[in-house]
Amino acid sequence: MRGLPRPEYPRPSFRRSSWVNLNGEWEFGAGDSEVFDRRILVPFCPQSSLSGLAEPEPGDVVWYRRRFDAPDAARLMLHFGAVDYRATVWVNGEEVARHEGGHTPFSADISRFAGRAGNTVVVRAEDPLQDMTIPRGKQFWKPESEGIFYTATTGIWQTVWLEPLPERSIQSLRVRPDLDAAAIELEAAADGEVEVVASFDGAVVGRWRGTGAGRIALERAMPWSPDTPHLYQIEASLLDAKGGASDQVTSYFGLRKVETRDGRFWLNGEPYIQRLVLDQGYFPGGLLTAATDSELRRDIEVAKAMGFNGARKHQKVEDPRWLYWADTLGFLVWGEMANFHVDSPDAERRLINEWQQAVVRDRDHPSVVAWVPMNESFGLGPEPPVELLNRLYALTHELDPTRPAMSNDGWDHTTSDLCTLHDYGSAEDLARRYRNLGTALADGARPHPAYLPGYAHHGEPIVVSEFGGVALSGSGGFGWSEASGGEALLMTYREMVEALMAPGPVEGFCYTQLTDVEQERNGLLTFERRPKLEPELLQPITQMEKKR
Repeated sequence: MRGLPRPEYPRPSFRRSSWVNLNGEWEFGAGDSEVFDRRILVPFCPQSSLSGLAEPEPGDVVWYRRRFDAPDAARLMLHFGAVDYRATVWVNGEEVARHEGGHTPFSADISRFAGRAGNTVVVRAEDPLQDMTIPRGKQFWKPESEGIFYTATTGIWQTVWLEPLPERSIQSLRVRPDLDAAAIELEAAADGEVEVVASFDGAVVGRWRGTGAGRIALERAMPWSPDTPHLYQIEASLLDAKGGASDQVTSYFGLRKVETRDGRFWLNGEPYIQRLVLDQGYFPGGLLTAATDSELRRDIEVAKAMGFNGARKHQKVEDPRWLYWADTLGFLVWGEMANFHVDSPDAERRLINEWQQAVVRDRDHPSVVAWVPMNESFGLGPEPPVELLNRLYALTHELDPTRPAMSNDGWDHTTSDLCTLHDYGSAEDLARRYRNLGTALADGARPHPAYLPGYAHHGEPIVVSEFGGVALSGSGGFGWSEASGGEALLMTYREMVEALMAPGPVEGFCYTQLTDVEQERNGLLTFERRPKLEPELLQPITQMEKKR
């Protein structure tokens, strides 16, 4: 790979103009002791070929080290996009950070420890492969992937960067859109008074100045949707004594509203059919990490060309750059937590803590329209703990009351804002099962009942959030069913979508899946992103009108 890997700014929703990318070549080693006998290309994990190592078993503990010169600044922040799973960080021999959670970011103020030149940062990452209480999603706990589980990721897998700050700064900026009032609610954490300017298409449409919380009434209301992904720009300035800006950040927002009522999903006050595709977020060469920013954009562009208006990002909290492209291109997103596979008090604590970090990180993205903290009772055993599912649902709404949340995607629901069902039956099975609400919720269609005892459907929209999974015969990998060739695959896809869009309770779907992933070969694209069917053939089928 030529040049600096992943050179783009890693946090587009809270951006400063000055920063230093620490991606590139680091010293690397494995084992309990601090040893550096190899080199690795960050941000790619050691299991990936793009890292330069391609080691299927790097070990439970890995070490990173690199030297850096610091920019001139009153304060200096060191940021990590994601390190899987436990990270300890030292700068010039002083511990500056500890973090648990393989998908979420963390930072350290290293102002007291870093000089201008010749600094050293060391990272210890611990990811015990056999510990199935760790929320790892689709990462397999054995060295060789199999079935629906894939190569694991250990250590750094998102961008590492430095951010120089003034003595006084803006720590965070939350923007909550209010489409009905054509306004936004603001929450600014900063060391003083902040001025926020909102603009659209280069013209200022509102201002606010103050501390803490505020509101901007917008002079121009342009709703965000997949068809019209209008984005407003935000510039926030921390004011000094003379009225100038001692710190400045930029962001953006989309003015949109999502609801679930009357058995349907609503976007911006209109009933809306979600036509989603399951996206596992694995990439050739990089595993969880895309080789380039353009690869993240391309996946969304191809999915839209196939007629999909969104994706369920499955068992992965995705790189913020992918969410940026979803916001920019107009693509709905279901944000999902990577789950554990063996339940325990530690497993539940880890899941809850990391899920909270993920929701806080992503809740200002207009593309995100639903939350999925739990999938198919992963790791919960034959009697899923109702208390955990209800706690996840309540916590999600406490952190973000503006979007629907599922207690348990696929089956075993307690309280949910959408009734999401997984069904890998044939087109004939789907047509028979989803002709009315009674047959859709009947036991026997899925490995588990739609609702746990004591809970029932109360009018929430029905979404078949996994179906399909059709592989081509002779593909040599896993699929839920097979088609003899491209024409048969197209016909099967058409018949399945027709079954779900026929008169009945289904108000949205999510097809499995966008791409093949390693040995799972049921994607509409190969793992290398070659289409098995031309997108223009799929587009009118995916966009088939719902019959009433």
